[in-house]
Amino acid sequence: MNADDIIYLGVLAFCMCFGLYYRKINDPKTKKHLGAIVGLLVVFCVSGVHIIHALISATVSALLIVYTNSRTCPRYVFTFAFLYLCFFRTSEYFGIPYGSGHTNLVLMMVTLKTVGLAFEVSRSHELKQNKGKPDDPQKTETEKLEEERSEIDQLDVIDVLCYVFCFCGVLTGPYFRYRVYIDHLEQQYHKYDDLKEALIAKVAWLPVLLGLYVFTEYYWPIDYVNTDEFLNRSFFYRYWYIWPTFVIFRSRIYAGLVLTEMVCIFAGLGLYPSRTEPKAGYGPTKNLDKLKECTSKDLETEVYDYQTIRCIDVLGSELAPTSREAMKNWNITVQYWLAAYVYKQFPIKKYRTAATMLTSAIWHGVYPGYFLCIGTVPITLMFFEDIWVKILITDKSKRFTNGKLAMLFLKTQLFSYQIMSFVLLVLPKIFHYYNSVYHCVVIFHVILYFVGKRILKKRRTEVAPKAD
Repeated sequence: MNADDIIYLGVLAFCMCFGLYYRKINDPKTKKHLGAIVGLLVVFCVSGVHIIHALISATVSALLIVYTNSRTCPRYVFTFAFLYLCFFRTSEYFGIPYGSGHTNLVLMMVTLKTVGLAFEVSRSHELKQNKGKPDDPQKTETEKLEEERSEIDQLDVIDVLCYVFCFCGVLTGPYFRYRVYIDHLEQQYHKYDDLKEALIAKVAWLPVLLGLYVFTEYYWPIDYVNTDEFLNRSFFYRYWYIWPTFVIFRSRIYAGLVLTEMVCIFAGLGLYPSRTEPKAGYGPTKNLDKLKECTSKDLETEVYDYQTIRCIDVLGSELAPTSREAMKNWNITVQYWLAAYVYKQFPIKKYRTAATMLTSAIWHGVYPGYFLCIGTVPITLMFFEDIWVKILITDKSKRFTNGKLAMLFLKTQLFSYQIMSFVLLVLPKIFHYYNSVYHCVVIFHVILYFVGKRILKKRRTEVAPKAD
């Protein structure tokens, strides 16, 4: 475990302890300001003078949100936030020392929150303009209440900065809408939730995940693939090394995401009655009328959950037979952000997936490894997975079949291979490894593509005469 990991764990432990005090604060204004002050303290602890980058990105974005036309401000904020994120990562080329990896994480979250808020403000302005117009007769009561909840009061720069730098999620997430942030300040659900039960469900994963990470990283360190000794090992050993690397990468990310969820649970953020069926990142989606009508007595009898800030479903991600299903359970709140503010907003429908993956790659970093890993996802979906899903997964039930098990193995193998570029980052190291295994996984999946196309063509020709 390196120094960055120790700092990360220490900061999260502090945030959890502070959360116990924070959740007892009743005054929304005090809660808002104190949460932001502690968040800024966290950023300063991990970034030092480089906190200036987070302040510049957040403040300029806040000014754009507050003072530019609400219809165009999402474009301005999106462009500025991502350009500044790229500038920070390449600052050494401009003679400015690069900040810590933790500063990069903070800027990543600043980018998500400011861009998301810009879209929320734009939507709110649109709804307010349409208020005097006749309602659509096909609009349901839930849709009307959702629109009502989407309206945002007049914001100032301080409001934006308090949301962006709230200590819950300031370092590595989760992402949550501004509406969720306001609810946690104003509502009192945290007085009635079962804190211990929610925490136990998360803590149970930590020994397994941290144990896997420490054990695997100790015996099969990632840097070993860059050594001459590694090249002298057998081909099968070199190829097999994608599996421990996969375990190291996944267990580390999983543990980090579970810990960030725990920070929000301690603070009482993202808590809603279960019957409102909250979505990760978004908040409640059903029975919204009950939220308005609930009395203190009703709140005492409600069942609550923290689905809004749920970042990861470990089993759902690992046991999903396809990449599409696995991605829905991986960094769930960020997946929501990508779907809501990139995929659905991109004007050209056929390029939406590519645009979403490109945005995800840029958000993760400027290293070629990110683009090579994330950028190849649409290609693998189109030219491998979508074909073999039709061949192997004919049973739509949830039970595991031989076809689903085969698909699960192929998915995990391909993803493990792609992960090597994500962790090695730079092209010389990436191709040093891929050359050492002769690009066998790529060749294997190219063969699978042609075999799969042939199988599907043969099936169609066999079915066609029967239709006649």
